[in-house]
Amino acid sequence: MHTIPVPTATSTAASPASFAGRPVLFVLTSHARKGDSGEPTGFYLAEVTHPLQQLETAGIPVEFASIQGGEPPVDGLDLQDSTNAHYWADAQFRQAIRTTALLEDVDPARYAAIFFAGGHGAMWDFADSSAVQHVARAIYEAGGAVAAVCHGPAALVNVTLSDGSYLVAGKQLAAFTDSEERAVQLEQVVPFLLASTLVQRGARHLPAADWQPQVVTDGSLVTGQNPQSATGVGQVLRDLIQAR
Repeated sequence: MHTIPVPTATSTAASPASFAGRPVLFVLTSHARKGDSGEPTGFYLAEVTHPLQQLETAGIPVEFASIQGGEPPVDGLDLQDSTNAHYWADAQFRQAIRTTALLEDVDPARYAAIFFAGGHGAMWDFADSSAVQHVARAIYEAGGAVAAVCHGPAALVNVTLSDGSYLVAGKQLAAFTDSEERAVQLEQVVPFLLASTLVQRGARHLPAADWQPQVVTDGSLVTGQNPQSATGVGQVLRDLIQAR
């Protein structure tokens, strides 16, 4: 894992109030199809379970929301992955993801951080969601952490701060690369290329080689490039929360 720390002073977020005991909000896509291809998609299971394991082991509570609420579609149901298998067999976890909160109904003041899980579905419903933009901005400007992995940074494409600037402008970050999108032959299917669009918003995208773990930290913004980065994002997010 490559973690690139940046001094917190580079962040424009406010100094946090006490976040002790507040949960992390995991946000999942509700979009089930890869555009006109008709292929199924959703949130990528390992990009939820691996960060979740890091937080739960540290005693940090987690709650779930999705764009439409209720049960979001799942992708990447690889039960050969022991972490996936553990959570998929856990009745409490299964109930939690069957009954996610509607994101527009959540109170961002309740949360220490927000985490946007990936999965190709995020490319269709994260970027233009007013709820994503509102909740991410509120948590970030209150001093909370904002984290995302793989296609999860699609949530950051249109988030603006109170001064009108993009949250990602001038920030170092990682996201699913254009090269990785071409490798899975979906560059003509997704509505936009994620890494290129984040750069257009002023982000400083720091890619690793395809399918290599890459976690980038810039103040209270934590991002990971691909599924291989999910555990690392969880570890950094855990450490940020425990340091407060």
